[in-house]
Amino acid sequence: MLKRLVAAFAILATPALADAPVVSNVNVSKSGDLWNFDVTLSHNDTGWEDYADAWRILDGNGKELGVRNLAHPHVEEQPFTRSLSGIRIPSDVTEVGIQARDTIGGWSSPIKKITLR
Repeated sequence: MLKRLVAAFAILATPALADAPVVSNVNVSKSGDLWNFDVTLSHNDTGWEDYADAWRILDGNGKELGVRNLAHPHVEEQPFTRSLSGIRIPSDVTEVGIQARDTIGGWSSPIKKITLR
């Protein structure tokens, strides 16, 4: 009986894994030598304990080219779009990845690939 109680408590004490944030849309524009990104995310934000808190731009080697931190949960605003401008991207980079992060799971494994034109 004690073993069952301990096992049940261990299962209940294990935090549930939240769904990873999803990058659903990316609009990219260039102004001079700098790039602007409008990224739309969706995530089941529940409040301060679990929300999408950033997205970043990566080159093909995984080098971070820019990051947009998100300052608060978006419980009532899903999906939502946030922008990042003034990003310098080397001229030989023709594709970037957009990766989202949340407070529970960290950086999500799906990376949305974007071709730069």
